[in-house]
Formats: sequence, structure tokens, C-alpha cells
Amino acid sequence: MSADQTLAFDASCHIFTKCGFPAPGLHTFIYEPVATVAGFEINKPMLLALLGSVLIVGFFWAAFAKPKLVPGKLQMVGEAGYDFVRRGIVYEIIGKKDGEKYVPFMVSLFFFVWIMNLWSIIPLAQFPVTSLIAFPAGLALVVYVMWVGLTFKKHGFAGGWKNILGYDKSLGAILPLIMLLEFFSNLIIRPFTHAVRLFANMFAGHLLIVMFTLASWYLLNGVGIVYAGASFVMVLVMTAFELFIQAVQAYVFVLLACSYVQGALAEHH
Repeated sequence: MSADQTLAFDASCHIFTKCGFPAPGLHTFIYEPVATVAGFEINKPMLLALLGSVLIVGFFWAAFAKPKLVPGKLQMVGEAGYDFVRRGIVYEIIGKKDGEKYVPFMVSLFFFVWIMNLWSIIPLAQFPVTSLIAFPAGLALVVYVMWVGLTFKKHGFAGGWKNILGYDKSLGAILPLIMLLEFFSNLIIRPFTHAVRLFANMFAGHLLIVMFTLASWYLLNGVGIVYAGASFVMVLVMTAFELFIQAVQAYVFVLLACSYVQGALAEHH
């Protein structure tokens, strides 16, 4: 639970007192501006996103600014992370020949999404930036624009539309229906689901952790202390599970991005 949310929580509120359970809701994801720069208001999630970007750039800069033949610990970790995305995702989906040029982008995307998720369990931060739909939507839009641009660049105007609409004259009479479905699926549903999949998982995970954290304190009174202990165990379990989900969601987001690029580069049949 974030510092802002803690301040809004009545510490004297426990079970068997005259107050109800302070259930978390949408207000859990709303932050007041902490600064105004040139008339532009900045809140905590924005600061976390900026800090995350600085940390990623700083880490890879430190790891690879002066690479050595026998890598040090920092370079070794950086190479492992870079190679995981390159070989485990990009090469597997796009292929080594076509995928190499997209490795830097996919590596940046993976670690940016991961650290935005990871803020959820970092003390003082305690908020997954990607639980705000604007961030996943912005990232999905970047991938979407890349996919559409690559499609038309690779196949030309007419060929690009055939690729997007799944044109195949062997389908016969059902071809118009297939093309209509592919239009909505690729141009409308695809970017929507790409963003919502990440957002929904981070939103739900954070809400559950906040709920069990509040419940642990709320039940900490009289015989309710037994249930408070059980609720606190759930906080630990959910936090551990969230660590796994955070990495998986970063992996899936980049995996889908690579599959879109692969589809744009594939020859139309």
C-alpha cells in the first residue's frame, strides 16, 4: 500500500469498532499531483515511470559502456538479460536474420514493462505503473504503429491491406466475411487486447495486495487477530505470486509485439 493510501486510511479502524472495512477501490489508483513543471502536473506514477526509465538506461550504460572480454558481474547480468530477450523471444518468433534489427527495441520494451510492474512490490513506491491503462495503451500504440508501418513498407499499399485483411482468394464466397473479421481483429481488437491484458493483470494484482494488507490491519483486534495473521500470510503469498506475474506479463507483452512484427514481415500467400 502506498504512502498516499496509508495517509487516507484511519489507523484506529479495526473490526469490532464502529467503522466498516475500508475496502480498496478506484481511489486506490488515483494520485494527486506532486509537482508542476511548466504548467504540466506530475504525479507519483509519472515519477515512477521516469525513474524506471533512468534506472534502465543507467544500468545498461554501466554494464556496456566499457565491455570486457571477460565480463564483470554487472556486464554478465546485462548480457544475460539482453540475451534472454534476443534468443528467447525475438529469434524464436521473428527469426535471427530478420529479428536482429528489432532486438534493441524489444529489450528496451521488456525491461521497461518489467520495471513498471516491479514498482508494485518496491518499498515506498508500492504501485505498478502499468495498472493505469494510459501506460499499457501508450506502449501498445507504439507497437501498433510499428506493425502497420512495417506491413505497408514490406508489402506496399495493396499488399499491405491483403496482409492485414487475410486476403486469400481460395476462400471463395466466405472471403468478404473473413476480411471483415480480420479488419476488426487486427486493426481494432489487437491493440486493445494487447494493452488490456497487461493493464488488467497489474490492476487486479495490486488491488488484491492492497485488500489483504488493509484486512490484516482491520482484523488486528481481539479474536480477529487470528484472521489478521491469515490475511498477512495472503499478503506474502500474493506478493510472491505477483513477482512471477510481473515477469510473465513483460514476457507476454514483448512476445506479442514480436509476433506482430513477424506477421508484418511474413510473405503473403
